[in-house]
Amino acid sequence: MRVRVLATPDAIARMLARDIARRLARNPRLVLGLPTGLTPIPFYRELARLYRAGRVDFSQATTFNLDEFVGLPSSDPRSYRAFMQRYMFDDVNLPSRRAHFLDGMAADIDRECVRYERAIARAGGIDVQILGIGANGHIGFNEPSDALQARTHHTHLRDATRRANAALFGGRLADVPHQALSMGMATILHAKRVVMIATGASKARSVARMVQGPVTPRVPASFLQLHRYAEVWLDRAAASRL
Repeated sequence: MRVRVLATPDAIARMLARDIARRLARNPRLVLGLPTGLTPIPFYRELARLYRAGRVDFSQATTFNLDEFVGLPSSDPRSYRAFMQRYMFDDVNLPSRRAHFLDGMAADIDRECVRYERAIARAGGIDVQILGIGANGHIGFNEPSDALQARTHHTHLRDATRRANAALFGGRLADVPHQALSMGMATILHAKRVVMIATGASKARSVARMVQGPVTPRVPASFLQLHRYAEVWLDRAAASRL
């Protein structure tokens, strides 16, 4: 794993956004895998700033989001689709038909997961997968477990993960869904390039376990050690235990 430590979250956001802009200039049809959560918000805001400055073009790009809550329609402001609209897609020129999401309201959840895998395959696979990491070592909604699901799947969320998402629900833990849909570890690892970003002291322990510990389903992010081109971008606080 290639570990890069920068001074602040804003420094990570600026450098990574410029990196993606350069890659889009070389390959306008770039396929991006995108996360939600607090960590990538500065990165999305920086991409929007670059777009306003005429320095990045998303008109031919394609995106796939990592995950979505079960039971929330896309119109719900607490859904991850609404999150992406709010923090990035409303501010750049990505065509809506090129932004792909899992449907948390699908009548047949298993079929929805298969549909998503096929859509990724039709797009030619993910070129750059951006990831965050949970305090318990999860990525996407791949929770610590005795075994991990390879492909896009239906999952039950741990209480720690639900607490981490409570801010989207006005701080009301009881309102956070217990189930979600998520890309699986094999889906993530098949991306041509993976970039994990982590900021803040609260992520330092999980980062150390991911980078320095054994590959184990108890720390799903540790499977990134197996990727041929995985990068970990950290601020100083998140890197403090390395």
